[in-house]
Amino acid sequence: MPIISEEINLLPADNARLANFCGQLNCHLRQIEARLQVDISNRGNQFKITGEEVSVQAAATVMKTVFDSTATDELTSELLHLELQDASIDALLADSELSTQQIIVIKTKFGLIKGHGLNQQDYLRKITRHDINFGVGPAGTGKTYLAVACAVDALLHEKVRKIILVRPAVEAGEKLGFLPGDMAQKVDPYLRPLYDALHDMLGFERVEKMLEKGQIEVAPLAFMRGRTLNDSFIILDEAQNTTLEQIKMFLTRVGFGSTAVITGDVTQIDLPSSKMSGLLHVIEVLKDIEGISFTFFEVRDVVRHPLVQRIVSAYELYEKKHPTKR
Repeated sequence: MPIISEEINLLPADNARLANFCGQLNCHLRQIEARLQVDISNRGNQFKITGEEVSVQAAATVMKTVFDSTATDELTSELLHLELQDASIDALLADSELSTQQIIVIKTKFGLIKGHGLNQQDYLRKITRHDINFGVGPAGTGKTYLAVACAVDALLHEKVRKIILVRPAVEAGEKLGFLPGDMAQKVDPYLRPLYDALHDMLGFERVEKMLEKGQIEVAPLAFMRGRTLNDSFIILDEAQNTTLEQIKMFLTRVGFGSTAVITGDVTQIDLPSSKMSGLLHVIEVLKDIEGISFTFFEVRDVVRHPLVQRIVSAYELYEKKHPTKR
């Protein structure tokens, strides 16, 4: 679908209302851009919206409605979020061929990243459209790498204020207290795949600077309790090793202006046999909830060395023949 531009005038041209509408440092405009995948520029009360036709139409509609509300209300990120959740907006977007034809390409310092195959492309589209997303499948399917790419893209385009990378810190019976070093050193080995992806996209020095500034935060899952995470891109990796209580706690941390991606492989659960995987449970509990996306990867989606695909297939076949031998 071609890219178009549309210009709208928001009247009356009242400076106080326009400031209220745009938000501090145009944060409200950035929120609309992130939700509807458009670019918005303005001079005074004249706004130019650029993007796919259906998204431009949706943005123009919501901008006019929201600006009208500024006559009586102080606009906040929360109120704008609720307006963007309007069912008519989602219906307009769903009716478009955009959802099946748009090819998403993410630009990084070291090259372009795009989904290989229909499933990875669908995964990227869902992440741009939904606040909470699940990527479930075997090793090598790009679940985590593509999620990190989306997070980096959102941070660099100022759609979020920070990236938060989360992983269960206790796996296969190992406890942090028995690992050497301080807390950061104890947690780092569990987060190494996430660091590797960041280094690929941003370079080592830039990642270190962002960590120092707090633009990128890494933490074990236990550290999420009690927090509300606004304007953030949050990735929970290895979610198959969360308990029912942990994944529920994590999902209820997501605040306004945030996107969460939860990835995991249900064939590699390291929890004690007495504990059910939170990821397996949440797939059943939330499968029909509007606004939450699920992408299920298969062996054919593996993009590592061809032998990895064969190894995954061999294990799947073995486990079907010997279901009790795990």
